[in-house]
Amino acid sequence: MYYPRKSRRAVLAYDGEIDLMKFNQLIVVLATFLATSPSFSANMSMPVNPPASYDAECASCHMAYPPGLLSATSWQNIMGNLGKHFGTDASVDPKTQTEMTQWLMKNAATRQKYSELAPENRMTKTSWFIRKHDEVRADVWKRAGVKSAANCGVCHTDAAKGNFSENNIKIPIK
Repeated sequence: MYYPRKSRRAVLAYDGEIDLMKFNQLIVVLATFLATSPSFSANMSMPVNPPASYDAECASCHMAYPPGLLSATSWQNIMGNLGKHFGTDASVDPKTQTEMTQWLMKNAATRQKYSELAPENRMTKTSWFIRKHDEVRADVWKRAGVKSAANCGVCHTDAAKGNFSENNIKIPIK
């Protein structure tokens, strides 16, 4: 708690003094840091150690999603049912499946925002996804250039880098 004075200083509860100009500068620096921090921004970067099989197997059909977009349980469910992977047989050999599953679970979401169990194991049905995309009309998802809500890289121009910022969105007209 502080008590303002007529001068540009504030007295804190512990009786120390702080220059308000410096305090305001500190607040601006902290706010900037938090806004650009991966933990607080729309940056969900790919961990530096993905197994080669993740890109080879997963990114051959769709974007290699950052593991932090889903909970460990959701990844385990997805990887345990690759024979029926959203209408496709995406089966891999047991060693590759184990390697990818362990890596995905190790790097899965830990923040409450992303750690919910994804309905039907679809990140597009999670509450955070729906909340972030609530302004996107249903017809946009059906455009030939978009195809589906799971096609992140079409609208999020830096999605492959894990950047889903609203500053880097370009929605296809058709």
